[in-house]
Amino acid sequence: MTGLYIVEGPPCSGKSTASKYVADRLAGAGRNAVYVDEGTGGHPADYEFHAYVGKKELASLPEGLRTRVMMRGEAKGDGCILSLAAFQGAELDLLLPYKIYDGLPWETEAPLMLDRWESFAKGADPGAVYVFNCVLLQNPMCETMMRFGFPQERSLAYISEIVERIAPLDPAVIYLKNDRIAESVQKAAPERPGWLDGVIHYHVNGAYGRSIGARGFAGYIACLEERQRRELAILARLPVKSLVLDNPQGDWDDAYKRIAGFLEASRER
Repeated sequence: MTGLYIVEGPPCSGKSTASKYVADRLAGAGRNAVYVDEGTGGHPADYEFHAYVGKKELASLPEGLRTRVMMRGEAKGDGCILSLAAFQGAELDLLLPYKIYDGLPWETEAPLMLDRWESFAKGADPGAVYVFNCVLLQNPMCETMMRFGFPQERSLAYISEIVERIAPLDPAVIYLKNDRIAESVQKAAPERPGWLDGVIHYHVNGAYGRSIGARGFAGYIACLEERQRRELAILARLPVKSLVLDNPQGDWDDAYKRIAGFLEASRER
C-alpha cells in the first residue's frame, strides 16, 4: 500500500490545490494522512532553509555565532546542520554561503539530501500516509538542472537514488502537466508580491539559464518549459506509480475524478 504521494508540476500548476485534495481524500477514506506543503518549515524529507557548516568553516565564524550554531544545530559528519530561520541580520549574512540549497557545492549537497530522504523513509510512521507538495522532482531539478546545469541523465541518476531510499514507502507521483505555463504564472504572480522577480533572477542567472541565453520573463518560461519536459521524461523512467494529468487547470472536476481513481488503484496494488 502506498505510504507516500507526491504532487509535482511546474510553478503555478495547482500543486497546493491538488496535494491538499489528495490528503483530504485519503483522510476521508480513513487513512492517517500527513500533509506537508512546501515552504512551511520542518519538512521531514527536505532542507527548506537550512545551512551546513563544515568543521573548517565553523572555526572561521565569530566566536559568539559559532557557539549559537553549535547549540542550535544538529551534528552531521564533520559539520553542523541548522535552520537559518533562527538567525537574522549580519549573522544570517555570514551563514547564507553555507545554505544547503543555493550555497553548497554539489558534492557536499547531494549526500546531505540523500541522507535526509533515507532518514525520513526509515522514520516514517507505518500507520500514516504522507502527502508532499513537490520536492521529489522540482527541488532536485532546480538544483541539478537550473543551478548546476547538469544534463538530464545526471538528474535522472540523482532522483533515482532518492527513489531507492524511499522505495519502502511504495511512492506514487501525480504530475500536473501545464501547456500554458506563462499564462498560469502571470495569473498567480499578483498574489505573490516579489516572487516573480526572484524566480526570474534565479533561473536566468543559473547555469542552465546562462547556457541558453535566458533573459527576463520569456527566458524564465523557457527554463520552466524545458524543466517540465525533462521531468516528464524522468518520471516515465522511475520505478514509481504515476499519474500525469494534462492541463488539469482547465477542468479541476475531471482532474479530481482521475486523482480519486488513481488513489483507489494505488491503495489496492
